Amino acid sequence: MAGGPLAPAHVAKERAEQYQGRVTPYVIITCIVAAVGGSLFGYDVGISGGVTSMDEFLSKFFHTVYVNKGRAQQNNYCKYNNQGLAAFTSSLYLAGLAASLVASPVTRKHGRRASIICGGMSFLIGAALNASAANLAMLLLGRIMLGVGIGFGNQAVPLYLSEMAPAKLRGGLNMLFQLATTLGIFTANMINSGTDRIHPWGWRLSLGLAAAPAFLMTVGGVLLPETPNSLIERGLQRQGREVLEKIRGTKNVDAEFEDIVDASKQANAIQHPFRNILKRRRRPELVMAIFMPMFQILTGINSILFYAPVLFQSMGFKGNASLYSSALTGAVLASSTLVSMAAVDRWGRRVLLISGGIQMIVCQIIAAVILGLKFGNNKELSRDFSIIVVTTICLFVAAFGWMGDLGWTVPSEIFPLETRSAGQSITVAVNLLFTFIIAQSFLSMLCALKFGIFLFFAGWIAVMTIFVYVFLPETKGVPLEEMVLLWRKHWFWKRIVREFEESDDDETRECI
Repeated sequence: MAGGPLAPAHVAKERAEQYQGRVTPYVIITCIVAAVGGSLFGYDVGISGGVTSMDEFLSKFFHTVYVNKGRAQQNNYCKYNNQGLAAFTSSLYLAGLAASLVASPVTRKHGRRASIICGGMSFLIGAALNASAANLAMLLLGRIMLGVGIGFGNQAVPLYLSEMAPAKLRGGLNMLFQLATTLGIFTANMINSGTDRIHPWGWRLSLGLAAAPAFLMTVGGVLLPETPNSLIERGLQRQGREVLEKIRGTKNVDAEFEDIVDASKQANAIQHPFRNILKRRRRPELVMAIFMPMFQILTGINSILFYAPVLFQSMGFKGNASLYSSALTGAVLASSTLVSMAAVDRWGRRVLLISGGIQMIVCQIIAAVILGLKFGNNKELSRDFSIIVVTTICLFVAAFGWMGDLGWTVPSEIFPLETRSAGQSITVAVNLLFTFIIAQSFLSMLCALKFGIFLFFAGWIAVMTIFVYVFLPETKGVPLEEMVLLWRKHWFWKRIVREFEESDDDETRECI
């Protein structure tokens, strides 16, 4: 057993009421800079969908798709069904999955900043390769390097934000990651609408401009302070307290500092965090780390954002109109994320997840009904029905905007320090695994299921909403190092947590 018999891995007592401090400009600035890492993921999601609808790009790398696109008799739902084209989008996420597992020990042993810097540098290399790609192999290699960057960035940035933010505003500040993601998507969509007019190298500019957020993330990683949790975990208690005092704006941080010190002692006693996270007393956190990111992807949001121009063109929208429509969805997503940031620490995580889930289900069903009745082979939607579909998709995206980042926020805040980095790696790996699966299969599923693709995702959203209602406790305002106490009070999880804490206590007494 790693580290020998241990008492339950949590702080000795609840000290949340004794926490002092205020929201300082320093913590706001550091969180904003760190959140730029989210723009890497967002920019790629937005740029990939637009580039894959550009004729010059398709003609150079995916000629079969380019030919099918121009055939009037081609099944509307199947014009873009090509595994090579899907691989261009999905290869990044498979690379990110592998990188996220490597990032876990780096983040734990060398700090959150180290992973942020590694992610930014990898993304810079990937952007350069994609912009200068002369063949498909070079293009895919660039995508793999982008994936490495996203794996490191998505592993470290949510942890960084959770650990720097005060408990009462942790949800809102953690949402900066999602805001940066949505702004990255919107920016990419606007860039695509401009580069689509630049012939024949507009697509190179779109892909190459990914270097801009990567550069900001790398420089930010160099300039940012390390989190107090990471410093204390690595034995740098004096530096950790100095950072804690600076970000809280007060010298009176004894209660929070003691919680972090207690958690770091337990963390350092764990030699194998991945082995520890599989124990049954860690079951609640592990379940959330797997299911929250899985449901996030199975809402279908990434598919709509990846392939928005392709999807709109399949519905009969012309080239520029499809890019403008996807830019509109990007703007809606960014705007709704601002609503979420304002509401998440007031209304709580559960309210946003459940209400957002219900709205998404309704929107998916409406879209499926319209497409099922009014759209099919060699037919285009009328102007009126096209407006209804775009409006419905925008409402769907808005609902995701105020609950979607909770797929990152909740897992990043529920783990104790000793398994926090490993838990975040699992979250990122699951997210990227399902992103890869959906990205690789979406075009084939669209061809096979047609309008039923929306009902497929609606079913998964229904499962997610029920899961949240039944199994997820409210984490609003709970300090990170006291989060484990929350599971003791939950109607379902308390039986598992208490049972195995009592077992651990018995084991400890026997050893004494």
